Amino acid sequence: MPRGSKTKYTAEQKRKAEHIEESYEHKGVSKDEAEARAWATVNKQSGGGERAGGSGRKKPASAKAEDRKESSRRAVASSEGHSRNSKASRDTQTVDSLMKEARAKKIPGRSGMRKQELIEALRGAG
Repeated sequence: MPRGSKTKYTAEQKRKAEHIEESYEHKGVSKDEAEARAWATVNKQSGGGERAGGSGRKKPASAKAEDRKESSRRAVASSEGHSRNSKASRDTQTVDSLMKEARAKKIPGRSGMRKQELIEALRGAG
């Protein structure tokens, strides 16, 4: 049986839980288990009660600012205009993209290489 009061849920969330519960009961799940699963599903989809579509939990403003700053830093780094073969460009690439480039250049032994080894092999392949 689910715990807690359901008074803070919206009418839509309550209807959705009821519909899900009926569906589980139709499949042969016990009443208590069906109710628990239904509310778990509603919580997962909408974040719980309090208001529609959200749990009321938000990232602190400082975390949002940090995310923006980091995103901005990455954008600036990617738009600095390094040539494709420059050291700065390769250092910012992911191992996956380096691996694709090595595959295209048919560098032998690439599958066992680490990032730095891939960078050096690509630099040597010119």
